[in-house]
Amino acid sequence: MPHAHLPLARRTLLGAGMLVPLAALAACSDPVSSSTAAEATASDGGGDAAAGTIDTSGTQERIRSTVDEAIAATVPAAIRERGSLIVGSITGGTPPLVFLADDNTTTIGAEPDIAQLVADKLGLDFDLRLTSWDSWPLSLEGGDFDVVHANVGINAQRLEKFDFASYRAAFMTFLVSKGSDLDLGTPESISGRTIAVGSGTNQERILTEWNTQLTSAGSAPAELKNYSSDADVLLALGAGRIDAYFAPLATMTYVATTRDDVETQGKVDAGWPQSTLVAATVVRGSGLAEPYAAAINALMAEGTYQQVLERWHLSAEALTESTVHTKENP
Repeated sequence: MPHAHLPLARRTLLGAGMLVPLAALAACSDPVSSSTAAEATASDGGGDAAAGTIDTSGTQERIRSTVDEAIAATVPAAIRERGSLIVGSITGGTPPLVFLADDNTTTIGAEPDIAQLVADKLGLDFDLRLTSWDSWPLSLEGGDFDVVHANVGINAQRLEKFDFASYRAAFMTFLVSKGSDLDLGTPESISGRTIAVGSGTNQERILTEWNTQLTSAGSAPAELKNYSSDADVLLALGAGRIDAYFAPLATMTYVATTRDDVETQGKVDAGWPQSTLVAATVVRGSGLAEPYAAAINALMAEGTYQQVLERWHLSAEALTESTVHTKENP
């Protein structure tokens, strides 16, 4: 399959001061730090990534599906005539979502795997193109991609410009030392604890709001600490300087799967106090969201969708139905 790659750039944290509209669009439902989860697995001697149960080789084959002619006939004519689905995703490393395999060349992960399945179901060739996290909104609007698969969460700002077909739930979790009995997962559970969290992230917003609740109730708030990399967080956790790390469930599950000294605890909706979903993102009014959701539902029915999530240890974020989200029908 052709893999035309745009210039590479690593995804960075969204700073608290980045309030321009583009930053609002580019802010993932659950952004992670600029260091990769793969880096975290290799640091501090905490487990061997190769010993994990996730295949990170560049020779792995994607799970495939077959065309549904009825759904394929509803794809916008320009895409049908071209015969390919141009999928934008994010370069760099966010295992198990999208990252480079052990060969440091092949892009693997849950995001390209699901997009490949949809392309199969729509009878289209799969054309994966990578861009930086900050660039995907303008690139999608500019026609560089038909759809973006990049762990994008649905929010009000994005609904002004994009339509969505949901394919995964979005949760946060606490990474703790193996055997911890902290029972984290609610505002009350973090009282008096020291929690690492990415600066300017959605998860920091959640913990800050929990601290406000605790203070109002007369309870001690958690102490929130920011670190420059996941590797530094793992060092602090191992040394007992922090009790936990609050971060996206998908990436922390990967870390816990590939290390033997940590585990995840609790599950918090990334849209707390509301809920949010991760979705395939298309230009508003393009007509692609409806066939995309139909294709995902067909994949769910045949079981290949579930196979992909199981492969990347993401079954905890599986949906039972893909739905279309637009400004008119959020």
